[in-house]
Amino acid sequence: MLKQITSVFKNVAPAETVNAHCDGPCGVYDPSSARIAAEAVLSMTKKLMDLEPEDNSKQAQIAYQNTFARFVKIKEEQAQIAKEELLILWTDYFKEKHLEQYPDLHDTFWKAAKLCSACKMEVNQEKAQQLMDTVQKIHNMFWESKDRNVPWYQAS
Repeated sequence: MLKQITSVFKNVAPAETVNAHCDGPCGVYDPSSARIAAEAVLSMTKKLMDLEPEDNSKQAQIAYQNTFARFVKIKEEQAQIAKEELLILWTDYFKEKHLEQYPDLHDTFWKAAKLCSACKMEVNQEKAQQLMDTVQKIHNMFWESKDRNVPWYQAS
């Protein structure tokens, strides 16, 4: 019955067709969300590397495993967020004209996406740092492409 009502409504008041040249309104792109997520990956990786159970008691082991699992979950979620944010910048913001200015643009983003995946699969501080370094390079490319000098910083 709901389908019939919806069908009648669509015929009586059809939705207007709209077009957009990108997925989001112009000017909303910013690599800061990728930086925040990548920084969380690095932070969780460091925490995982430093994490040790207080002792060998059952309760200490349970607490350790719970904390370890939570840190891994956060690390993997943030790596996925970083990947999604980077892919949006790569596919929606950067255009063919940017390839002249940044001939390594595709390779940089491809490596960044691969680093996000590696950070999800491993607890590897070197790869987490490489992800941060690559996000910084993308940050610089992005703001330079807009003729703006936006300093790189980390929250931690």
